[in-house]
Amino acid sequence: MARYRGPACRVCRRHGEKLMLKGARCFTPKCSVAQRHSPPGQHGTARRKVSEYSLQLKEKQKARHIYGVLERQFRRHFAEAERRPGLSGENLLQILETRLDNVVYRLGFADSRRQARQLVLHGHITLNGRLTNIPSCQVKSGDVIAWKEGSTKTVPYQLAVQEIESKVLPGWLSLDRGNMSGQVLSIPSREEIETTIDERLIVAFYSR
Repeated sequence: MARYRGPACRVCRRHGEKLMLKGARCFTPKCSVAQRHSPPGQHGTARRKVSEYSLQLKEKQKARHIYGVLERQFRRHFAEAERRPGLSGENLLQILETRLDNVVYRLGFADSRRQARQLVLHGHITLNGRLTNIPSCQVKSGDVIAWKEGSTKTVPYQLAVQEIESKVLPGWLSLDRGNMSGQVLSIPSREEIETTIDERLIVAFYSR
């Protein structure tokens, strides 16, 4: 399945909640979820009987859209989650959270995960001092994420510096605001992952 290129707000309306796909805009009155309480489309308000499969599929698609992951990538992440010891659902969320693009977003270097992905792809981010342009790269405890030295004069960097004070940092990350660099303190536990995703539905979907 190709990457979704349509309106991000349409995805949020389909799931009936804010998925934070457009960053700061999601907190303004311009957010379409706040303005419209029905799914998009001509038959968005029609009442339908929702099957168990539909709930599972919707939850899987919601997770994909939140983290900006393609279907094949998501399947690989789930296969890796099943190989690891512990609960597959929690392992999956840990894998998604420790993707480099998500960590860049969580550190406040980008306004959204989509923007964080672009920063990594365009070579603005370093991992342990080395340039890394793979958004799906898995970070581990002790890794240091920072801006490339030559990217400190770019507009995204200047905007990040201005807005970094207002960003809320999760407990499993630390941030040096002076140097605009962050460090992974530990792999996040389920309690430290702030998300509305019900990972049990995703596990049930792939266990059919």
